[in-house]
Amino acid sequence: MRNKNYLFLQIMIFALMFVFQITLPSLADKVCKNDIPDKPVNICPVMIGESLPKTVLKSVENKPFDLNQAISKKETILIFFRGGWCPYCNTHLGKLQSIESELLKLGFQIIAVSPDKPELLKANAEKRGLNYRLLSDNDMNASRSLGIAFRLDDETFIKYKNSYGIDIEIDSGYNHHLLPVPSVFIIGTDGAIKFSYINPNYKVRIDPDVLISAAKAVKKEAGDS
Repeated sequence: MRNKNYLFLQIMIFALMFVFQITLPSLADKVCKNDIPDKPVNICPVMIGESLPKTVLKSVENKPFDLNQAISKKETILIFFRGGWCPYCNTHLGKLQSIESELLKLGFQIIAVSPDKPELLKANAEKRGLNYRLLSDNDMNASRSLGIAFRLDDETFIKYKNSYGIDIEIDSGYNHHLLPVPSVFIIGTDGAIKFSYINPNYKVRIDPDVLISAAKAVKKEAGDS
């Protein structure tokens, strides 16, 4: 039992150190503005302890979805990913699916958000057999309000389109050329952010075991059994 608790503590320390390592140095070196940055490393994300801004997304049926209302009913694992075209995102979503049952047993709901328009999200969920809720932020208003949006530069946009057949304008239905930095938030029913993992390197995602440990720590802090 002692070794198990020690491993849990080590995982939590690593996770929290990584979160602060990503967010705090960048915030100390710049003043956050309302402008959308042109690089992932220049984002100014909401911090642990802050409240989720008022957020309305779109369901796969293209209907308005009040995220704040949904979160007020159940603690939430909230994931932002770049889109169904991103292999790293799809791998991440698959790993999330593998720990879904454990997160549900802990009392969490899982919501994943991307800039894909609703019909693409629905097709992706069906193709990959995803059970948790997918929502569209194709206007990128939610990502902007959370401070995780950045603008894809023209060179990369053209490269994605011409070399890889990825057209984020078609996928989102907008020409804003915005993407979210892949992020994971744990949010309480009071709307407060209890944990976050935000990595400008889209190839690096939170380990499922770390997410489980963070979720357990949040439940313990809240006094839940």
